This record gives sequence, structure tokens and C-alpha cells, in this order.
Amino acid sequence: MSDETPDSLIPYDEIVQDALRAVVGRVLGEIQKTGNLPGGHHFYITFKTRGAGVDIPQHLIERFPDEMTIVIQNRFWDLKVAKDYFEIGLSFNQVPAKLHIPFSAITSFVDPAVDFALQFHAEVEEEGPSPHDEAENDHPIAEPIEDGSNVVSVDFSRKK
Repeated sequence: MSDETPDSLIPYDEIVQDALRAVVGRVLGEIQKTGNLPGGHHFYITFKTRGAGVDIPQHLIERFPDEMTIVIQNRFWDLKVAKDYFEIGLSFNQVPAKLHIPFSAITSFVDPAVDFALQFHAEVEEEGPSPHDEAENDHPIAEPIEDGSNVVSVDFSRKK
């Protein structure tokens, strides 16, 4: 018998991450219903600011180009929770902002009042290749040779 663990054909890590993100959604959904946090509960939610589907003001992206932690405690408004994301209004230096955060962008959720914490792997939007001029040798010109054979002559010289 081998000591090596075989690669799983079932994506257990993804399934567990999705289930734990559902915990965050359910907790926020309960807060949405009541409009406030019970007792001393408050949340620190860290997320990737450039995660797929994240929509936050540009000045926050500039200030936090990779990751940002928000605190949900006393002053928040318009909390809306959906299956895949939540929206919330918060103030940053006295400036109100609306945030749209998919659960897939969250990297941690902490409720310090009860010493509860979850860590996640976040999906980040990958930037595609940078635009560039088309290479001049990408489209060789093929010309058949007139001797009746199946040989094709290809000219790789630069276009002028």
C-alpha cells in the first residue's frame, strides 16, 4: 500500500469553502432581518478589493489596492444579503460609501465578541495580457508552386 494520498476527483476544498461562506451569508442575513447586531457582536470582514464582482468606490481601491477590512458594528445602513454577495453602506473618514462584496472575495470573517473566526481562499480577477500590436510575422503568405505538386512555398519575410 502506498503512503501517498491520491489526488481527489471531488473538489472538497471548494465545497468546504462554499459551505463556510454560507455561514457568513446566514449571519449577515439575520442582521439584515433585525437591522442591528445583538449584544456585543460585531464583525471584521476582510476581502480582496480587486476580487471578481467587488464594487467599491475608486478612492478605497486606491487606498487598499489588494485587501481591505471593514468593521460592521454600530454605524452601517442598507445591508442587503443575497445568495452570492452582500451590499452595505459604511462611512470612511466621514464619507459615506456603498459596497458590493461577493462572498467569493472574502478572505476572513471574525466576530471578536465570541472569539469566532473563519479564513477563506479568495478568487481574484486576473488581468488578461496587456494589449500589443499584432506581430508582423503572424500571417505568412502561402503561394502554391506551379509545378503541379502539393508543395507550398511560404514567404516569412517582413511586410513592407
